[in-house]
Amino acid sequence: MSEGYSIVSLDDSVARSELECLPYGVHQEGEGMCLLVRMGPYRIILDCGLADISPLTNGLKKPTPPDSTSLPADMVLVTHAHPDHARGLLALHKAFPLIPIYASVVTCKLLPLNWLDKKSNETDSLFQALELRTTIELKKNLTVEFFPCGHLPGAVAILLTYTTNDRSYKLLYTGDFFLSNSRLVEGFRLEELRGIDLDVLIIEGSYGTARHPHRRNQENQLAERINRAIAEGTSVLMPTPLLGLGQELLMLLRSHHHFTGRDIDIWVDGNIAAGCDAYLELLPHLPPSVQNFARHQPLFWDERVRPRVRRLEDSQRSQIGNSPCIILTDYTIDLKEYCQRQIGSWLILEPEKTEIQTEHYSELGIVESYLLAQHSDGPGTTQLIHNLRPKHVVFVHGTPAYLADLTGLEELQNRYHVHSPQVNTLVQLPIGDTFLQPAAPDTKYEGELTQLETAVLITLSDNITNDPRWQQFGDTGLVEARWQGEELVLRGLSPRELLLNNGDRNIWSSLDCCGTCKHQRGQRCWNPASPLYNFKVTLEGYCPAFESEEE
Repeated sequence: MSEGYSIVSLDDSVARSELECLPYGVHQEGEGMCLLVRMGPYRIILDCGLADISPLTNGLKKPTPPDSTSLPADMVLVTHAHPDHARGLLALHKAFPLIPIYASVVTCKLLPLNWLDKKSNETDSLFQALELRTTIELKKNLTVEFFPCGHLPGAVAILLTYTTNDRSYKLLYTGDFFLSNSRLVEGFRLEELRGIDLDVLIIEGSYGTARHPHRRNQENQLAERINRAIAEGTSVLMPTPLLGLGQELLMLLRSHHHFTGRDIDIWVDGNIAAGCDAYLELLPHLPPSVQNFARHQPLFWDERVRPRVRRLEDSQRSQIGNSPCIILTDYTIDLKEYCQRQIGSWLILEPEKTEIQTEHYSELGIVESYLLAQHSDGPGTTQLIHNLRPKHVVFVHGTPAYLADLTGLEELQNRYHVHSPQVNTLVQLPIGDTFLQPAAPDTKYEGELTQLETAVLITLSDNITNDPRWQQFGDTGLVEARWQGEELVLRGLSPRELLLNNGDRNIWSSLDCCGTCKHQRGQRCWNPASPLYNFKVTLEGYCPAFESEEE
């Protein structure tokens, strides 16, 4: 595209501060991440996960004079290779080929996987690699530095510094970050960023204020569930995104004590296999523990050491399910290609808080979710903020409810200027000026208590049940209550926790109930003769059409 453009939304207004941020996408409605920040005279696009880049061009006008070569931004900086942060880069490059696109060395190698249908010569030369932990001047008085931030190989937090005669302005964008070590990525090291005198922190809030179990506990719970399924003669199907989680799962299955030495086939299908091949080329960039593992046996593809890890070829699909196995596949593939009930039973495991939709696969087998987090939880998010002590905190990448929980925290409200902008809403970030903090969102609701002879009835307002999080909270109809000082804390129990805590449904094993009915799958009734047909049921429920699993 030869025509140049100039941006209207920022250029044509009188700047009130040296720092501004205009979100084109904040990952709330599936639009992906894309931010335009202004630091002095420079405009920088941070990530471009837009499937449709028209928001980037809607605010543009043709240049005057006609031979002008002005562009909507001076550069693009990419945190990592996941589609929700990168899928729009190819279209952006085609529209504005003069805008340079920078990423880490590893991310540059992974980004082409977003366009597997394109030839390598169309994508390999799009990106310019920058070294980690190195201050690089991209424009006069504007420097950038990349810091590894966990989450995915090559993922970085981006530190931008703009220097004037009076002072330096510093902005850090975390992208997606994870403080803990995972199987293939080392966690974000906070000590590398302490003391940088940060002005603005743009940070993800994917999990809101939720608290996660330790990473190893998450892995052990998942491994235990898969182990029980295999022991029962059930095959396990795990749809995952192309990069990150699938490769982490393979490393977990290859190294966990439940599976080492087991006579099990792990089949890898779809684009997940392409992601594995890309990881093998990046072996020198992976943690030392992974490199040491690879010195003794293949990282992924291995048919000699048990459990065997194999690519799934089309000719082998008819054999799948004859004996218990584990399949990892791209979440975009129709799962019905694998789950043939006539050749075995299936457990479909979906990762929590992803865009994967498996509800309509319940008739194929049991559908459950698991947690193997690759994003920081609430305590990790606040820990990062308190370590950096920025003047402004801008929350992105999360549902409105989760971001409201974070912006409403008193420990943040009392110390920082907190923002949670909507798409196409300009955020001015004044430094050193008087700033009135907006009121925190009201997240407290009144209820009533009724004490019965043997129980307590808690009545809550409609505002609770209208919140999109209620569906997850009340999924099983069971809650866990515990005292926390003088306060009573309630927490909804998930189906996954019930199954794990009850040791394979032993609590229902001697009862005629939905938990032992052969027509119950995925906590739904699939018996056309039952009044509960196609409804979600609780495991302790019962109906006259009950038929035992043993019949």
